[in-house]
Amino acid sequence: MDAGDKIPELKVTPDAYLPHRYAGASGDFNPIHIDEQFAKNVGLPGRILHGLWTMAQVARAHTEAAGGPDKLGRLTVQFRGMGVIGEEITVSGSVDAVDGGTATAHSEAEQAGNRIIRNAEAELSE
Repeated sequence: MDAGDKIPELKVTPDAYLPHRYAGASGDFNPIHIDEQFAKNVGLPGRILHGLWTMAQVARAHTEAAGGPDKLGRLTVQFRGMGVIGEEITVSGSVDAVDGGTATAHSEAEQAGNRIIRNAEAELSE
C-alpha cells in the first residue's frame, strides 16, 4: 500500500434478517434492531442496523485491502447516522500515509446519501 492508494469500495446490502442474526451473534437484542413496531413507536423509521455491524463493514473493507484481518492494528470510527435495512452501504477510503511498514487509512460508510460512519481511521501493517 502506498500513500494515495484507494481502498477498494466495499458494497453490502443488509437484508431483513441481518439484525436478527447479528443480535444472536452479539447478544445485543435491543428492540430498535429487531422489533419493527417498537422502533417506530420510539420515533425511528423502522428497525435500524447495529452500529457495530456497520463498523465491522468498515473493518472488513480495510482488512480486505490490506490482505487479511491480521493486518488491522487499530480502527476508530465516528458513528454519524443510522443504517437501515435494504439499502446498499458503500465503504470507501484511501491511504493517507505509510511509515515504517504501517499504513494509515481513512474511510467512511455511506448509505442512501448519508454518511453513517465518518472519519474512520485504520492502521494497517504491510
